[in-house]
Amino acid sequence: MLVYIRLFKESFSFAFSALANNKLRTFLSLLGVTIGIFSIIAVLAAVDSLDKNIKDQLSALDSNTMYLSSFSFGPTDVPRWKWRTFDKISYTEYKYLKESLPQVEEMAYQLFVPRESIRYESELIQSVNTVAVSSEFSDIQRLEFKKGRFYNEMESNAGRPVVVIGSEIADALFGELEPIGRKVRLYGQKFTVIGVVKKEGSGLFGDSNDISIFLPSNFVRTRYGENVSSMVPVVIIKPESSVNSDDVEAELVQLLRNKRGLRPDEVNSFFISVVEGLQDFIDGIIGSMNAIGWVISIFSLLVGGFGIANIMFVSVKERTNIIGIQKSLGAKNKFILFQFLFEAVILAVVGGIVGLIMVWFGTLIASQAAEDFDFVLSFKNMLIGFFISSFIGLISGVVPAISASRLDPVEAIRTGM
Repeated sequence: MLVYIRLFKESFSFAFSALANNKLRTFLSLLGVTIGIFSIIAVLAAVDSLDKNIKDQLSALDSNTMYLSSFSFGPTDVPRWKWRTFDKISYTEYKYLKESLPQVEEMAYQLFVPRESIRYESELIQSVNTVAVSSEFSDIQRLEFKKGRFYNEMESNAGRPVVVIGSEIADALFGELEPIGRKVRLYGQKFTVIGVVKKEGSGLFGDSNDISIFLPSNFVRTRYGENVSSMVPVVIIKPESSVNSDDVEAELVQLLRNKRGLRPDEVNSFFISVVEGLQDFIDGIIGSMNAIGWVISIFSLLVGGFGIANIMFVSVKERTNIIGIQKSLGAKNKFILFQFLFEAVILAVVGGIVGLIMVWFGTLIASQAAEDFDFVLSFKNMLIGFFISSFIGLISGVVPAISASRLDPVEAIRTGM
């Protein structure tokens, strides 16, 4: 056992000395591996960061939450021309489903409306994300409030001119003033601010709540009607946690088909999108991005690996006479093999560590630049980078190391002379 420990130690020492004596060549070899490891770990870290932030955004919703609409939130087999002819979900259908569909915890009615301008005295904010929803929306989205509250069912049903605003909207309009109870101008009339949503950061699916305003959908509906082409209604359904969401979805389909008088041979003239299905769809996209990132990064790693192999062959050629002298003095093939193998592995590992450090600094800088987006460099990805770099060094160095260990000592000395 001691013999092998000494063999490893001496081989490592010879390899390190050889690298130190050829600094420029060592640097160029390191550069190839560093770029390769940096590429693959940077891609993995970026995809993991995107995945984490998307799931953090979706975590506000129950995975069983459903969106009933005249269009699909994801891929569909129904041709575009066909679903564009579907009737919009009406408020009457929403009320019918709310009364008829059992085992539902909350059901909200939302109108996707154009952006609006909001004014307080001389302060004006244009093109604000406007969310027209019924009162149940707050519980479904689990909105948290910095100040005030969301509008209640009575205010929602009556379409009262009340508004809940995001934290950035509040800061821009009122500054240090107390926003609750103040009058803002919206849709050509005055609205009373009754709540300010707690700051949440940037949103990955559209605008953040920080730069949004919320008002009763019935205000917009009664003012403009339901057939305005620029407004699209959606019903958001949150089933009870104790029930099977598939059963709720099946009953929802049957109720709405009956309400619309669809024949058995007719396709559904509406779509039901489930958050869980959206998560699966996103996981598929993330997986594809990971695969593409690996393919691109592997080319970088191959360049680094070929660079190490090339340098190792040159190193064997330059030190042929030294190898011959070592073998004539009793050095075994294992010693020569490990000497060159360690040299290749050291090159790759050091290059990999430098690449990891670069990614780490990159994530710190990116996190500072984008305060609302968390960049993640997991310990798992760091281990992947370390093992990949070691493997690249091992593979790149094995052929040159074997060729060096098999040299005939006499021929090696003569070649060197």
